[in-house]
Amino acid sequence: MSVRVSLVAAARSSALLAERFDDDRPLDHAGWREVQLAAHTLVGLGAAELRYCSPAPRSRATGDALGFAPLLQPALRDCDMGRWRGMTLSEVAAREPAGVDTWLADPSSAPHGGESLLAFISRIGGWLDTRPVRDGALVAVAEPAVVRAALVYAINAPPSAYWNIDVRPLSTVTITGLPGRWSLSIEAVPR
Repeated sequence: MSVRVSLVAAARSSALLAERFDDDRPLDHAGWREVQLAAHTLVGLGAAELRYCSPAPRSRATGDALGFAPLLQPALRDCDMGRWRGMTLSEVAAREPAGVDTWLADPSSAPHGGESLLAFISRIGGWLDTRPVRDGALVAVAEPAVVRAALVYAINAPPSAYWNIDVRPLSTVTITGLPGRWSLSIEAVPR
């Protein structure tokens, strides 16, 4: 018996260069448009027995717009970025360059006073490992950072791999398995 977990990255709430740590802004116009254009390819995921979303406004709005009627899961919240919350990476780098360097190099550090990358990955992994273990499917809409953390945990990659995973808005990834034994599932595009 295994569970199939499809993770959908929330639609965007700003342009890439304006992305902010622990962003709580709703979907922007472009994000709504992207959901409308992608809905036909994602709506089938709503047939999952369990449907979740992170508490971020853009995740909730994405799940609702796709017709998932997702349950809010506080464990799927974005990484707690402490005093860097609401700032862009370039703003933080201008104010605390040494802090950014430490944060990028050491996954156990939290120079911002929030959650370390290691703690974030472990929290998301803990959520995965507590999903119902039975043959079935679930879908979760969450911030791209949450999807990256889930992938690092699922394939048991080193925390530094987090920085090498690019998760675009409305992209999906599926992992299957049991608590502590996850596999990345890549599906062929129907021809």
